[in-house]
Amino acid sequence: MRLRNVPGARETIIENQFSIQQPEQMKGKWHEVFQNDHPIHIEVGMGKGQFITALAQQNPNINYIGIEKYSSVLVRAPEKTDAMETQPENLRFIRMDAENICNMFAKHEVDGIYLNFSDPWPKDR
Repeated sequence: MRLRNVPGARETIIENQFSIQQPEQMKGKWHEVFQNDHPIHIEVGMGKGQFITALAQQNPNINYIGIEKYSSVLVRAPEKTDAMETQPENLRFIRMDAENICNMFAKHEVDGIYLNFSDPWPKDR
């Protein structure tokens, strides 16, 4: 995927009700964020959010957290959820580098992880 600068992407993400701004403060408290005890699944490298948004709509009894490193890509997911007729309450987004994922979740807090199209050989560019 070719990354393009999207003016105002960070601001749009910050203003979105589904975006979590300080995820490290939620460690051990994610069930409070969702206000239920449903299982929590995360997608690392969620891109524009098609996969995780569809899952959230199909599985209302599972909480989903999408993680994406690039604002210019992540911004598309909140835009899509804002445009939906019924917005999924079981979906949140985080803009962060997945290298720090252990700082965001307590032991046994996450029940499932999705890694779609992950690149096991990062490029030196």
